[in-house]
Amino acid sequence: MLTGMFASAAAEVAGVEVAIGDDAAVLAWPEGGRAVWTIDEQVEGTHFRREWLSWRDVGWRSFMAAASDLAAMGAVPWCALSALVLPAGLTDAALEEIAAGQRAAAETLGAPVVGGNLARGECLSIATTLLGRCDRPVLRRGARPGDSLWVAGRLGISAAGMRALERGRAGETVLAPAVAAWRRPSALVAAGRAMATSARAAIDVSDGLARDVGHVAEASGVQVVLDEDALVGDAELISAAAALGEAPVGLALHGGEDYALVAVAPGPIEGFRRLGEVAAGSGVILRGATGERPVEPRGFDHFESR
Repeated sequence: MLTGMFASAAAEVAGVEVAIGDDAAVLAWPEGGRAVWTIDEQVEGTHFRREWLSWRDVGWRSFMAAASDLAAMGAVPWCALSALVLPAGLTDAALEEIAAGQRAAAETLGAPVVGGNLARGECLSIATTLLGRCDRPVLRRGARPGDSLWVAGRLGISAAGMRALERGRAGETVLAPAVAAWRRPSALVAAGRAMATSARAAIDVSDGLARDVGHVAEASGVQVVLDEDALVGDAELISAAAALGEAPVGLALHGGEDYALVAVAPGPIEGFRRLGEVAAGSGVILRGATGERPVEPRGFDHFESR
């Protein structure tokens, strides 16, 4: 079933000589450029609950989460491997729907699944390995005092969607855009390519803005100053936060799985909006109408007790 689902798409991608169906994939690596390789794992009970989304959404999310890492490096996804751990009781129909979600995401990005593995386990887990290509990878280090911070994508809306699901309120009209954002994120590959030539540092927002820009600050040995007004200009975020009794700025700072891209560059980047600036010092600062305050680099923690 899976061979037939993925093989035809893989056959159309240049450089894929042997795809799914053999012991391993065979790729003809083009001359020049850089290989960018990442892996992301989505684990039931840690990253999602079965009742929150369809099986097809599970497959889509698992692929896009991995692709976002490549986007943050300025890379274009090329092809993927997928390893699934399946619990007892997961039906063939459910597996087919997961694979259909993976395939849809892969086709959207032009990066077919060329191989993988199936195993039994206690809970559902999907590990996606993605290989991409770029001329110059954009790293977390490289930010300098005087640079500006730029963002493409939305902040906090996915976290609002997850809170709506946790509270059993996914059916409310005002929360529907937030729930959809959590269920069906998209890796911003085009934005990643747009910033690749000018960005000095970059990261995707998967574990929360405060935590992720904190990684950039630490890697670059600088301080990141975020403008509060720039965090809360999303009308749907404001409406969802009000319905949930949450502060929009808190969702934007500490909510995860937005898969927005934050780039550091001396000047504007097409498709990005200004989020703040880089200064001498360390840590993350929030600048608002009442002044500046340090921000705890708090966000999603994979090893936190739940």
